[in-house]
Amino acid sequence: MAAALAVLDKALVCSRVATHNAFVFLPATWIFSDAINVFAFAGSEAFAILQSRVHEIWARFFSSSMKDDLRYSPTDCFETFPLPANWQSNQMLQLIGEEYYSYRANLMIRTGKGLTETYNRFHSQTETDTEIVKLRELHAKMDRAVLDAYGWTDLQPRLDFILDYEDKEDDEIPSSDRKKPWRYRWVDEDRDEVLARLLELNRIRAEEEAQSAAAAPAARTASKRSRKPTEIAPVANHSLFDA
Repeated sequence: MAAALAVLDKALVCSRVATHNAFVFLPATWIFSDAINVFAFAGSEAFAILQSRVHEIWARFFSSSMKDDLRYSPTDCFETFPLPANWQSNQMLQLIGEEYYSYRANLMIRTGKGLTETYNRFHSQTETDTEIVKLRELHAKMDRAVLDAYGWTDLQPRLDFILDYEDKEDDEIPSSDRKKPWRYRWVDEDRDEVLARLLELNRIRAEEEAQSAAAAPAARTASKRSRKPTEIAPVANHSLFDA
């Protein structure tokens, strides 16, 4: 990781355990706590993808939890996640990533609120402040760019305030003290469709990687067997790695 960060001015990070799925950029020269997940990405494209609901669906499906909080494990939540093809050169991801990140950062400065408090407001169904409404709109716009990057232009996910779960003990708590796990997210049907497509894409890519790994040794063996002494070098065929 130190070698990967040496060529970057900033890195994308998230907390290992957090109430909300939230990524930020921090200087790559910092020494990070082991309570932080560090990603060697400095581009807004990566931020747009990982901060999107597309990735959050995957992360919450494969992560464990601590109490009610998301416990993000890079091995389970990131290494298995199928990124969109050619995402590093996707200008729409870059533009919306920059717009969303800049607006959120300025919002936190203006309100004096950190990520957790900001997203608590984001997911509260009683919050109607225009600045939070704008953040929700930008998040939906970012989600749209990520879906388009996968080529899933047919999907039009619907948003609503939905309880992650219903706790029967809530009935015993006064309404003024009750804090229910509302989230402003895609409805279950649309969320499940996106997850199904991600799982299928993950399966396809795993098969392709397995086929490439199996074909490479066979190609090298065939090449060795076909060599004959000659003064004229044969025309070389590109291997899978060259391709």
